[in-house]
Amino acid sequence: MKTIGDSYMCAGGVPKKNSTHAIDSVLAGLEIQQFINFLQSMKKKNGESFWELRLGIHSGPLVAGVIGEKKFAYDVWGDTVNTASRMESSGKSGKINISGATYQLVKRFFDCEHRGRINAKNKGKVEMYFVNGIKPKLSLNQDRKTPNDLFWKKYSS
Repeated sequence: MKTIGDSYMCAGGVPKKNSTHAIDSVLAGLEIQQFINFLQSMKKKNGESFWELRLGIHSGPLVAGVIGEKKFAYDVWGDTVNTASRMESSGKSGKINISGATYQLVKRFFDCEHRGRINAKNKGKVEMYFVNGIKPKLSLNQDRKTPNDLFWKKYSS
C-alpha cells in the first residue's frame, strides 16, 4: 500500500501470483466501502462534513521492486498500475469500479453492472463494471457484503 497524492494504492497478489487476488481485492473494497458508509452516516447524524470514496480495481502483470539509495521503498510499475488508477478516476463515489479483466476473474462471486466501454485518460475506451455486491446465494443472510460457506467453498475450489 502506498499514497499517491490524496489517494491510496494497494496491490493484491504481490509478490506471488495467486488465483484469488482479484476476489480478495474486491472483498477488501466492499469492506472498505462498508466502513466509509458507516463513518458517513455517523458524520451526517452529527451534522459534520465527510469525504467521499471511489475505488478502482484492475488485474494484470506488473513490475515490483525496491527503489532508492538512502531511503528505500517497495513500489510497483506498469500498465496494470496505470489502468487501476484509471478505474478509480473513472469511477463514482460510493462504488467499486473494475476493469473487464478483473470482471472475468470475479464474475462467479459478485454481481456486477456493466458500464460499457468508458473513455479513460491516456487509455482510450476501457471495459468497466460496477460491483454491486456478493451474489445473494453466496452471501450471509443475502446481505451482499459478507461471504457465506458456499462462497468459501467455491473460493477454495
